[in-house]
Amino acid sequence: QAPLVESGGGSVQAGGSLRLSCRASGYPGSWNWCLGWFRQAPGRERAEVASIDNAGRPTYANSVKGRFTISKDFPKNILYLQMNNLKTDDTAIYYCAARRCGEVTFNVFGQGTQVTVSP
Repeated sequence: QAPLVESGGGSVQAGGSLRLSCRASGYPGSWNWCLGWFRQAPGRERAEVASIDNAGRPTYANSVKGRFTISKDFPKNILYLQMNNLKTDDTAIYYCAARRCGEVTFNVFGQGTQVTVSP
């Protein structure tokens, strides 16, 4: 299967915005794959940020609710993460992830894209 490929990371000041994209052509919803975003900050474990099911229903970690929006272009199999009002604590490597819908665990990850938020 084609890999998950993230893009859109970068450096921004606190309060700014970034939009991440993930090409997920190898993991379409029509094949019962669900997608999400994870992040790993220095010295911390990788943690789920947001996910979306094949009905388009999102879930979010409490730390990003109201600031981040996950969405998906289903025909193109591109996943997005719009990040607004970024905080220094959001600094991390962000990973696109896939799992079989109906399963709990995400077991496929992209290479990641760095997001750095400065004061």
